[in-house]
Amino acid sequence: MTDRIPDEISPDPTDRGSGSLIRLSEFRTLWGAYAQSVLGDQLARVALSLLVFERTESAGWTAATYALTTLPALLSGVLLSGLADRFPRRTVMVACDLVRGAIVGLMALPGTPLPLLAGLLVLAQLAEAPFGAAQGALLPTVLGTDRYERGQRVMLITHQAGQLVGFAVGGVLVVWLGSHLSLGLNAASFLLSAVLIRTGVKARPVVGGAGARPKRLHTQVGSAAALIWADPRLRALVGLGWLAGFIVLPEGLAAPFAAEAGAGTAAVGLLLAAHPAGMVLGAALLGRASVGDEGRRRLLGPLAVGANVPLLVYWAGPGLATALVLLLVSGICSAYQITAGATFVLLTPVDQRGQALGLVRSGLTAMQGVGVAAGGLAAELSGSSADTIGGAGVLGTLCAVLVAVAWSRARGAAAGRIPLRA
Repeated sequence: MTDRIPDEISPDPTDRGSGSLIRLSEFRTLWGAYAQSVLGDQLARVALSLLVFERTESAGWTAATYALTTLPALLSGVLLSGLADRFPRRTVMVACDLVRGAIVGLMALPGTPLPLLAGLLVLAQLAEAPFGAAQGALLPTVLGTDRYERGQRVMLITHQAGQLVGFAVGGVLVVWLGSHLSLGLNAASFLLSAVLIRTGVKARPVVGGAGARPKRLHTQVGSAAALIWADPRLRALVGLGWLAGFIVLPEGLAAPFAAEAGAGTAAVGLLLAAHPAGMVLGAALLGRASVGDEGRRRLLGPLAVGANVPLLVYWAGPGLATALVLLLVSGICSAYQITAGATFVLLTPVDQRGQALGLVRSGLTAMQGVGVAAGGLAAELSGSSADTIGGAGVLGTLCAVLVAVAWSRARGAAAGRIPLRA
C-alpha cells in the first residue's frame, strides 16, 4: 500500500487554518451533520433522564438509563464497526442515521413502556459505533493528510462546545418543550444528518475494490487487533488514548467532591465544564502553525503526563477555585488526544480503519467506565473523593510516563518518520 497522498487530495500549500476547511463542501457537510447531531444527542440525554425520573422517581433507574446511552458502544464497537470496511462508508453513515432516527422516533411516542424504551435506546446506541467508524475512516480521504488533524481538531471543539451548550440549555429546553417533543427533535436531527450526508458527500466504492472478498467477522476483528499489536507505534498511541480512563475520574466524582468542598449544586456544573473548556483551549494552542505536525507528535508524551499530574494536587484537599484551575490545566494538556487519534488513523491501512477505530473506541469506553466505577467504589470505601482522585493521579502519571517512553522509543525506531496514509 502506497504512502503517497493521492493527487485528488494532495495538500494545498496555501491552505492555512480551520477556516479553509469549512470552504471544502464535503467537510462542511460532515461538520454540519455532526454539529446538529451532537446538540440533539445532548438534548435527548437530558430528556430521557427527566422522563425516567418523572415515571419512577428513582435515581438508580435514571442513572441506569443514562448509562445505556454509552454502554452499548462496547459491544457494537467490536462487532459492528467493521461494517465501515465492508460497505461504502457514506452508505453506512446514512443507514445508521436512518435507523437511529426511526428508533428514537418510536421512543418519542407518548406512553411508551419503560422496558421498551430501554430496549429501543440500546438498539439506537448500537448504530453509533459503525457510524463513528465510517466517519472517522472517511475524513482522511476527504481532507488528505495535511488537513486531517485540523479537521479532527474542529470536530473535537464542536463536540466539546456542543456538550457545554447541551448541558447549559438542555434542561431549560426539555422543561419548555417536554421530554417527548425533545426526543422527537433528536430523531429529526438524525434524519437531517442522513439527508445532508447523502446529498453532500461523494459516493466512493468499498476500499479494496468492488471485487474484494469480505472477511468474516472474527477474521476482521482478529486482523485489526493483530495489526495494532504488531506495530509499537499503534500500541503506544492506543495507550495514550486509553489514559483518559484516569483523567475522567474527576467528572464522575464531581458531585461528591463539590459537597466535600462545601460548594453548592451549581459548582457541579462548573466542575463538569472545566475540563472540556480546557480541551478547547488546548486544541487552539496546539493547532498553531508554529508548533508543526512533528512538534505535536513529539509533545504527545509530555502532554499525556501533564494531563495526569494536576490530579495529584487533589491529595492536598483543594478548594473549588483551585480544583477548577487543575481541571482546566488537565484539559489543556488532554488536547494531545487529537494528535494521538489522528496519527493512529493515518498509520492504519485504509481498508482496516473502520474495525481498528471500533476496537480502540470500545477499549476507551471500557477504560472510562471501569475508571469511574472503580473510583466511585474507592471513594465510597475511603470516604474521600479528593483522595481517590489523587490516587488516580498517581496511577495515571505512572502509566503516562511508561506510555510516553514507549511512544518515544517507537518513533526513534522509525527514525522519527511517520509514513501516513490518506
